[in-house]
Amino acid sequence: MFLGQHQTSLKLNSELEIPTSFRNLLSGQVVVTQGFDRNILVLPVDVFQNLSRLVTALNIADPLARKLMRMLLGNAFYSEIDPIGTIKLGEHLKEFASLVGNVVLIGQGKYFEVWSQDAWGKQELELQDVEANSERFSSLNLAGF
Repeated sequence: MFLGQHQTSLKLNSELEIPTSFRNLLSGQVVVTQGFDRNILVLPVDVFQNLSRLVTALNIADPLARKLMRMLLGNAFYSEIDPIGTIKLGEHLKEFASLVGNVVLIGQGKYFEVWSQDAWGKQELELQDVEANSERFSSLNLAGF
């Protein structure tokens, strides 16, 4: 599982250094796409295929389903992990997530997110609001935990 937070750097040519702990969970190729926040998602190919099956099974007559397909599938591309452990992020996604210099990788179990340091700092502040968290997450069903 992809867990924890990792600081890494983004090279000028939009190459992202993947930490060893994450790299060990990946094969030769990943899928990179736009995240739901101002971030990027990096998914193993099999995880992306499962997600794309769910997304493409939605009713295409539904405008929200079409927007979700455009966001996830329309921005997705395969990226090879090179021998030194870097992947290309793509210029359009780099700009979308405002990525420059140092970035933060956030493990999400089956995949990980790439955040700018500024955006992640704001997200962390929000997540540290314990009073809001109780109300915010109360409708989620975690009963099977």
